[in-house]
Amino acid sequence: MRFDLTDLRLFLAVVDAGSMTHGAADAGLSLPAASERLRDMEAIGKVKLLERGRRGVRPTPAGEALAHHAQLILRQMGRMRGELGEHADGLRATIRLAANTAALTEFLPQRLGAWMAAHPRIDVDLKERQSIEIARAVAADLVEIGILSDQVDTGGLQLRPFAIDRLVVVIPRDHALAASRHVDFADIVDQPFVGLTDGALQGHIDVHARRLGPTLKIRTRLRSFEGLCHMVSPGVGLAIMPETAARRGSRSAKTAFVRLADDWATRRLSVCVRAEKELSRPARDLFGHLGSRGSR
Repeated sequence: MRFDLTDLRLFLAVVDAGSMTHGAADAGLSLPAASERLRDMEAIGKVKLLERGRRGVRPTPAGEALAHHAQLILRQMGRMRGELGEHADGLRATIRLAANTAALTEFLPQRLGAWMAAHPRIDVDLKERQSIEIARAVAADLVEIGILSDQVDTGGLQLRPFAIDRLVVVIPRDHALAASRHVDFADIVDQPFVGLTDGALQGHIDVHARRLGPTLKIRTRLRSFEGLCHMVSPGVGLAIMPETAARRGSRSAKTAFVRLADDWATRRLSVCVRAEKELSRPARDLFGHLGSRGSR
């Protein structure tokens, strides 16, 4: 079976995303090119690798076997590049990292930027995922490092503290809640909201809204926290976001915010790996760097 590294990376990306479209995008390929590659893989191997359905794709037993071996091959390639990169000019290595929305937008850029500047030959393949997906991806070795919340089962993974993420409700400054120190989500779930276009945080909020019964009344969706603040200011709706983003947005949008009292709204973020000893030297160094300051 003549599969190249691009084939293997694409296959793992599709399995990780559970979607041909998202997997192709994660692998840096167009959907037609990705579909053709996957068809060729099945034709060359004379075996069905993926079950395709309305809700996406999932691997067949043969696909699970291929995913297992592809992970081993790509992990070994990463180790080789990482170790040789310390001895050879110009040889690059890539670390696969997945993070939830709060980590990706509020905490990671500064810490990751400093590390990458000091390691110019190491690239980072960064993906945004929900915490439960990150735990599965790290356990399955689809990514080497994950940053997730303590709301999910991380049994079997090695963790180090990363940050504390507090979710708040952003409100107009003259809103009735402006004098409150905290509010229960159940008391505002029937209010109009403005939400994020997509992403792990919005999915997390939607899950807790469904547990209370109603579907959130989302009047419009935007891609940035700053944009949400500017919609909240004139009274379009409420928004939920990390306290750090709300504090920053309040300066330009003239909004206020109130902490959510629910347990799920205060999350301890951790950086995790499957086994530190299995990491390439650069990935091990990055894991130590990201977990070195904990929640400070």
